[in-house]
Amino acid sequence: MDIIKVGEESPTVTELALADEYLADVPDLTEKVAVVTGGSEGIGYGVTYTLLAHNIAKVYILSISEEVVKAAKEAIAKNLGQAAADKIRWFQCDLADWKKTKRVAEQIQKDTDRLDILINNAARGIMTYRLTEYGIDRHMAVNHIGHVVLTSQLLPLIKETAQKGNIVRISNQASNVHQSAPNDTKFESIEELNQDLGPNTQYGRSKLANILYSRHFTRVVTKAGHPNILMNSTHPGFVSTKMSKEDILEPFPLAGYGMAVGMEPFKKDQFEGAKPTLFAATATNDSGQYICPPAVPESGSKLARDDTLADRLMRLTRQIIMEKMKSDFVEVP
Repeated sequence: MDIIKVGEESPTVTELALADEYLADVPDLTEKVAVVTGGSEGIGYGVTYTLLAHNIAKVYILSISEEVVKAAKEAIAKNLGQAAADKIRWFQCDLADWKKTKRVAEQIQKDTDRLDILINNAARGIMTYRLTEYGIDRHMAVNHIGHVVLTSQLLPLIKETAQKGNIVRISNQASNVHQSAPNDTKFESIEELNQDLGPNTQYGRSKLANILYSRHFTRVVTKAGHPNILMNSTHPGFVSTKMSKEDILEPFPLAGYGMAVGMEPFKKDQFEGAKPTLFAATATNDSGQYICPPAVPESGSKLARDDTLADRLMRLTRQIIMEKMKSDFVEVP
């Protein structure tokens, strides 16, 4: 299989063998429908490609760059055929714009009568502190709150799909960098969220939120009457992506060079990095887990196991969404 990896040089024989190995683990997805945020590059592209290779009926990609999406579709058409590329529908969407995120979710709801897979993958990487137009730390706004808005708006469609006897799987892309979140994290106020903790810690705290959201959702949705709706979080490992090759240079122009270039031979490719996400999105029958490479549940940090902290996080998330979105807010379970 001559797989093209977007934005990279042609794959080696070893890389192709690895891709085939990971493709083989995914079940047939005929008739199923997926939404993948950030699904046109990096790990997201590895996920999108694999879903299409296993006959999924439709994939909605939410991302910012039309140019990157076109390149991804061209690569997929070359490898899997034009029919596979035509199954992709793209929506331009910055998850920091919650009102736009809601509108996109509404368009998806009108366009399809089912949703089997939701992969909350897009993220702001290890970069400097920045506020969004809502006045919220961009790491939390994109990596956590934007995906909560998307998931909550799509939840009626998800419930409808599950009520027909289908298992719906939601995967949140977390990271082992969640361990860098401060031990005194409380998720009690906007002022706390908007502290500049430094690039690594800022990113890590948002990844902690991804794990806590999965645990909270499992308690208040899955175990509260919707056993066919599963939500898990994942850690992809150390992967060669735009985040680890380019974005890291924004906060660390010199030190980041070691990660961007020096560590490149030790990174996974985008297909191998997609393995935990694909397991969470297509195979697991559990919910509320933190799934690490290759596809193994791990406990995560002490904070990641704190259900009281998860409840505070989601209470603050609801408060922020209501205050900032006003009449456009969505109901968050």
